[in-house]
Amino acid sequence: WLVIAVGLVRAYLAKGSYHSLYYSIEKPLKFFQTGALLEAYLLIAKYLPGIVPSSVVLTAFQVMSRVFLTWAVTHSVKEVQSEDSVLLFVVAWTITEIIRYSFYTFSLLNHLPYLIKWARYTLFIVLYPMGVSGELLTIYAALPFVRQSGLYSISLPNKYNFSFDYYTFLILVMISYIPIFPQLYFHMLHQRRKVLSRTEEHKKPE
Repeated sequence: WLVIAVGLVRAYLAKGSYHSLYYSIEKPLKFFQTGALLEAYLLIAKYLPGIVPSSVVLTAFQVMSRVFLTWAVTHSVKEVQSEDSVLLFVVAWTITEIIRYSFYTFSLLNHLPYLIKWARYTLFIVLYPMGVSGELLTIYAALPFVRQSGLYSISLPNKYNFSFDYYTFLILVMISYIPIFPQLYFHMLHQRRKVLSRTEEHKKPE
């Protein structure tokens, strides 16, 4: 994720504009975000209590939704790759993951700076809505192109007697954010109160 961050900064300095920066980090984004499937696998199939203090279902949804956005929307619908909304979720993901993996790394080393702990449980307040907004706007921008091209859709009649409308599926994906995002957001708010209040108690003089 640091590679992606550096790529974004270098591309911005070279172009002097934030528009269409996606193309400068497309390959590493696909590689590292797809690699997060391993993390989802460990959480779902090999869940190790106490190592990752997160909700398995919510974290798995977050990983799968990002992989879906990367491949099934942004990669598949070329027309949306120049949308500013793509940069919105890429920047939010990048900052979030740099902080999150730094948090886990220093925790494993038993030397977690308070600044990283604070950032982990505070910056999401802005980064999560920012990322979700970028994701939803990108899916919305893709809808006309999906409808026009019939991308990934299967029409009747066919020998399997099965139909699938990808356009409708994308709309359902957008609707699914309504119940799931608040759960993820309030889960993190709860974690923030619990973790940071515990830190403050330890700081109090006896």
